[in-house]
Amino acid sequence: MEYALTLLPVLLFLLVFYLMDSFKLVHTKILATVFLSGCIAALIAYLLNSRILSSTKMEFEEPYVRYIAPLIEELLKAAVILVLIKRKKIGFLIDAAIYGFASGAGFAVSENIYYLFVTPDPDLAFWTLRGFGTAIMHSGTTALLAILSVGALNSGKKFSAGLVPGLLLAYITHSVFNHFYVHPIIQTFLILIIVPALLMIIFKFNEIQLQKWLEIEFFSEAELLSKMKKGEFSVSKSGKYLAVLKEHFSAETIVDMYCYITLYLELSIKSKRNLMLSECGLPVLKEPGLAGKIKEFEIIRKSIGKTGELALSPFFKMKQRDFWQMSRLSANSE
Repeated sequence: MEYALTLLPVLLFLLVFYLMDSFKLVHTKILATVFLSGCIAALIAYLLNSRILSSTKMEFEEPYVRYIAPLIEELLKAAVILVLIKRKKIGFLIDAAIYGFASGAGFAVSENIYYLFVTPDPDLAFWTLRGFGTAIMHSGTTALLAILSVGALNSGKKFSAGLVPGLLLAYITHSVFNHFYVHPIIQTFLILIIVPALLMIIFKFNEIQLQKWLEIEFFSEAELLSKMKKGEFSVSKSGKYLAVLKEHFSAETIVDMYCYITLYLELSIKSKRNLMLSECGLPVLKEPGLAGKIKEFEIIRKSIGKTGELALSPFFKMKQRDFWQMSRLSANSE
């Protein structure tokens, strides 16, 4: 019974969130890797905490549990998400929430397994509190950190604008939880209600936003690409802006910029098409030569450099979800 109470709740919540992903933004293999990484983070946290306690001769009591352990643990769980963001494996709030929850779930499961073996004669209340309270808290804090970090990037802000508040919120929530200002049963009940409810609200809101983004950008990108192929790009606002840049860049760079925009539009449209197919439950199309186009896009992007990208930013600026699109297409082309 204790195994079910301490391990199953957080795993069931993770499964529910995974199934709620109607756009199939989350890769099963990556999700499993994130979960295992969370387990490893718990092991590292245990080793670090043990080393700090032994070297400082501190006790694993109130000051350490309330202030130091939460900082170490939240940083380690966040590191898993930072790697995913760095590798462009997260693009939206939905997949950020699921991957963040998975990192925390792996940490919580590993930690609870440890307690299953070292806790002498615990009662069912103890396992209930750990399974429904502590485990959901670990998962929820990392999910919120991931949401704030990716949300900042997709809003065109600096990464730190989301990461710092996210880490601070995760740390404060974890620390407050460990203070037990209210009765543990009431605290567990609050965590069990607030965290899943908040994540579901974010899911619904972002799903609506994602649908609008797909519809608006898909058709606007398709229209712009059509104009470029028909030779009508020069009369558009984007074309007129690119013409102005001729005064500041060489002819070769301007050509690269044109190819950069054309390739991006083509790849972006294909990525959005695949998302729409996934939402409808249809298989994603894998096209021959797609990997070559993605490689060509990356080469041209390096060719125009940061200066060229900055010059194009008033009407064309890649955000976190745009990089995610390319990473997703690359995976589908293999």
